[in-house]
Amino acid sequence: MPLERRDFLKALAIASAGGLGLHSEYASAQQTANAFYELPRFGNVHLLHFTDCHAQLLPVYFREPNVNIGVGSQKGKTPHLVGEYFLKANNIPAGTKDAYAFTYLNFDVAAQHYGRMGGFAHLSTLIQQIKANRPGSLLLDGGDTWQGSATALWTRGQDMVDASLLLGVDIMTAHWEMTLGENRVLEIVEKDFQNKISFLAQNIKTTDFGDDVFTPFVIREMNGVPVAIIGQAFPYTPVANPRYFTPNWTFGIQESNLQKTIDLARSQGAKVVVLLSHNGMDVDLKLASRVRGIDAILGGHTHDGVPIPVQVKNAGGTTLVTNAGSNGKFLGVLDFDVKGGHVVDFQYKLLPVFSDLLPADPRMSRLIERVRQPYESLLSEPLAVTQELLYRRGNFNGSFDQVILDGLLTQKNAEIAFSPGFRWGTTLLPGQVVTMENLMDQTAITYPYTTNSLMSGQTIKTILEDVADNLFNPDPYYQQGGDMVRVGGLNYAIDPNASMGNRISDMRLNGTLLDPHKSYRVAGWAPVSEDADMRGGEAIWDLMRRHLKEVKVIEASKLNEPLIKGVKNNPGIESLI
Repeated sequence: MPLERRDFLKALAIASAGGLGLHSEYASAQQTANAFYELPRFGNVHLLHFTDCHAQLLPVYFREPNVNIGVGSQKGKTPHLVGEYFLKANNIPAGTKDAYAFTYLNFDVAAQHYGRMGGFAHLSTLIQQIKANRPGSLLLDGGDTWQGSATALWTRGQDMVDASLLLGVDIMTAHWEMTLGENRVLEIVEKDFQNKISFLAQNIKTTDFGDDVFTPFVIREMNGVPVAIIGQAFPYTPVANPRYFTPNWTFGIQESNLQKTIDLARSQGAKVVVLLSHNGMDVDLKLASRVRGIDAILGGHTHDGVPIPVQVKNAGGTTLVTNAGSNGKFLGVLDFDVKGGHVVDFQYKLLPVFSDLLPADPRMSRLIERVRQPYESLLSEPLAVTQELLYRRGNFNGSFDQVILDGLLTQKNAEIAFSPGFRWGTTLLPGQVVTMENLMDQTAITYPYTTNSLMSGQTIKTILEDVADNLFNPDPYYQQGGDMVRVGGLNYAIDPNASMGNRISDMRLNGTLLDPHKSYRVAGWAPVSEDADMRGGEAIWDLMRRHLKEVKVIEASKLNEPLIKGVKNNPGIESLI
């Protein structure tokens, strides 16, 4: 894997940051880069897995959270570990490439050393390298692939469909794909994917007769071993996203149906059964404890990078549960050693995709260039310059979310602003120009309407309580996997460990307690009701484009975050102060 001069210089900087001296020779830097991705073949069943790329075809920066709180039985356990806690639990030395990939620690400095991550051209090269010594391996896509960028929105997902086909995806399941609507999803599955990519979901049925909308599972023979892959789409799609996009389909976890599907796959000869899931990590952990016969759950939705699989005991034995991060940052490689019709051992590696250590696949680069060409001038339009690190990920707020909240408050002349707790959205370093493409990375959805409403103090509390329960309910089956709604103008306190309806308190506007009976002007965006869709409204990217051009420079500011109670010594939160 020869490195060009640009790649060598970057590799040299990386080697230096990782502990090698700047006097290291070219061969040493090149060897360091190549050796990072050496993964000897193990066993006879090989599964490659990525998820939640959110339509990011190019390399990106993406900061991991410093707040990912676990409650109840999940406190202090994977995936609810951040920063130093995460490094210790996963035996990752501080200041290394892996520390940069998996945590928020020293992010802006580390990003300068290690560069961007992901990008389909670089991911493609890594996939080809891993597949070269793993005959018959399958590439699995966990969903959230057709949404998250401007070009995905403007081409109705076609850019990502074409890229997935070229990447060599064998099997996928879904979530945000559904926001393109039933007709568009079926069009892709029945035309573009026909006899090429298996689109699986055991938990999507028709509302009238309860028939399968998509194929529940497939069995593929690999090196003489029949392997079953079962699809599990996001169970709360009609709740987390507008119901009118999928009016004729039902979702849900469908635990009992899943058990029947596992048993059916086993009865048809499968010796290995894997669930390709978009449930979210906590849901997968509970599911793994309640169903039998799954060897591994390759999960997504909550964007957790999980280097070490969690081994969950159940009535049938043990199930491995993993999650492969987001934004194209990681490629999971799961190898099983199957003997006598049983899994006897496994090997798992979650590989960070460092764009500067992996040459771009020329074919994928050409496809990406072709996709972007018609939109290049619009994508590159400069809107502002940021003086602070702009990111989204975190339970309560992110600096780019704060920029959106400030824009809503100003442009809508509102007292309070709400912005959805989306976990997708790329990161910008201090000094970067914020372009239209960067803005679309935070806002590219099919229901982008901004709103301006009068809400009583009691209604505002009810909204915050409902979202808090979706995030912090101690039963994972009642969690929907997003983060807390971002709030502008309003200050409040939250106790994640309290019971439903009792987590939110001390809501104040300009220092004064909210009156439950008084109405307040509240701005927001991304309404899920069909009435809101019919009314329309200014798209969030148009509002924010105007706001950023007015602001010109985004200065560092304090995040509007709640006072968080009851989280002392919780390893899911590290203060930045």
